[in-house]
Amino acid sequence: MEYTVQKLGRLAGISTRTLRYYDEIGILKPARISSSGYRIYGEEEVNRLQQILFYRELGLQLEDIKAIMASPSFDRVRALKEHHVQLLDKRRQLDLLIANVEKSIASTEGRITMSDQEKFEGFKQKMIDDNEQQYGKEIREKYGDETVDRSNAKLKGMTQEQYEEVTRLADDLYATLAEAFKQGDPAGELAQRAADLHKQWLTYYWSDYSKEAHAGLAQMYVDDERFTAHYDAKQPGTAAFLRDAILIYTGMKS
Repeated sequence: MEYTVQKLGRLAGISTRTLRYYDEIGILKPARISSSGYRIYGEEEVNRLQQILFYRELGLQLEDIKAIMASPSFDRVRALKEHHVQLLDKRRQLDLLIANVEKSIASTEGRITMSDQEKFEGFKQKMIDDNEQQYGKEIREKYGDETVDRSNAKLKGMTQEQYEEVTRLADDLYATLAEAFKQGDPAGELAQRAADLHKQWLTYYWSDYSKEAHAGLAQMYVDDERFTAHYDAKQPGTAAFLRDAILIYTGMKS
């Protein structure tokens, strides 16, 4: 079956403007242009759009989706199976948050007693699951299962005050890093403060800190495109700048 922009938009629940934009950036081209100048989409384009929307639901940016789907090794069946696993994980995370809300309601109504730590269990487990889903394979290969499991256990054991502090540290880190990047000197005072904030932030997750591991993680921010995309989201080059600042901070780069 074939679809015009309007019909495909209604079918997929997205705007015609979005479909036209997908065409402009080359992520979803129509099968053909009719004699009247209308974009016409066939089954292959419908399947491709479904795949794009799956990736969007999982939080990927359009440029990343385009690169993935343009790869010669892209396998639609394998991708769908991966989506299935990831969506099941997402459902499990939502179930944890729902259970947490239900317990909070019962606690507020006086039917149960809920500790401060329990109030944040769902959020912390979601953080762990999100990290495992995005970076688990690479982190476990680099640092080992025991190290990662200890880190996850440390996060789950955080008190409310510790959770609030690590969140504040992350905010300070990103703000300081953005200002340091504008100055352009990874050895400068502001950049070195960002590196120190990064170390403080890490100690809330790592059971043991070492300069070598810190420097290795910083290098991963540049080597792994997902980490790079995260730090470069607002300003390209930030991941490499942070890496350089941390290498100087740890003494791994003079």
